[in-house]
Amino acid sequence: MKITLCGSIAFIHEMDVVRGALQALGHEVKMPPLTKPGEHGEPIPALEYYTIKKSAVQDPTHWFWKKHDEAIRAHFQKVAWADAVLITNYDKNGVANYIGPNTLMEMGLAFHLEKPIYLLNAVPEISYAEELLGMKPIVLHGDLKTI
Repeated sequence: MKITLCGSIAFIHEMDVVRGALQALGHEVKMPPLTKPGEHGEPIPALEYYTIKKSAVQDPTHWFWKKHDEAIRAHFQKVAWADAVLITNYDKNGVANYIGPNTLMEMGLAFHLEKPIYLLNAVPEISYAEELLGMKPIVLHGDLKTI
């Protein structure tokens, strides 16, 4: 099966481990890149890119925002390519099984395209839990073999 991994870039290293496990099970897997283009196009680690994004929130003229839409579209293309998406939802910011706004958008796209949505862990207790549940995700409880 072709699977695209979605989740917070804060989980990029965990996603890479999940990718390897899924590939060992015979799946073809895409995920966000481990590096992203920096200000001058040079590759920087995804976690550094994520930190820059957080620091640029109050500055709409920051170089980051000139390129970020490309990253969103590139990942949407991976969602469209896949047979299913797997949301790597780990604990973040005091929220168990966190699913953030970008991941929610990716889930919405997968839902619209009628692709199965798998959650690695349970649905988080978050203000938009009912929207998450409305997309009828399949919770794996950490067991990748159930895909």
